[in-house]
Amino acid sequence: MPNGPEELVRISRRAVIAGATIVPVAALTAAAQTPKTALSSAERQILDAFVDRLCPRDELGPGALEMGAANYIDLSLADYLAAEKGTFAEGLAAVDAFARTAHGARFTELAPDQKDAVLTAMENGTATGFTGNSRVFFNRVRRLTLEGMFGDPFYGGNKNFAGWDLIRYPGPRLAVGPEDQKMSALPKPLHQSAYGSGNGH
Repeated sequence: MPNGPEELVRISRRAVIAGATIVPVAALTAAAQTPKTALSSAERQILDAFVDRLCPRDELGPGALEMGAANYIDLSLADYLAAEKGTFAEGLAAVDAFARTAHGARFTELAPDQKDAVLTAMENGTATGFTGNSRVFFNRVRRLTLEGMFGDPFYGGNKNFAGWDLIRYPGPRLAVGPEDQKMSALPKPLHQSAYGSGNGH
């Protein structure tokens, strides 16, 4: 992350989007999710604040929180990532504890630049109170945030197909017409889940 909070706000989103290339295809077609969530209200508030500062809204469009990335993570922890739930909850508690130690308030109560300072310390591996290096938890949340932003909306993220629109992914389609094959213009967005038109949100 950049050193200054103003610089972080300006380029963090672009850095996150640039890293989207590491999201595997499997993240777009993982096992189906149930509507059950895993996190408590307090844990979800910390996650929401984390995701919101990791990739905030800017002139390019909505941020990760608005895209439903936190919702995707919560649903995943209740389903195919259930084995990570305990570790993830411990990580969120450590974020809050470090915020109190470093800034005297809960993470959700901090000003944006203070939240950014907490995340920067985590990414640098200098945040205290974590099991192991704080960078490990930071990278895990970042990875899941990317999946929630750009995966199929069927899994609870990519709300209103905002992530796909952002990277100009037109959506899954079985066939491409002659006009699209000319590549003279961007293909028209399909705005449909791989699981059908009823599975977006």
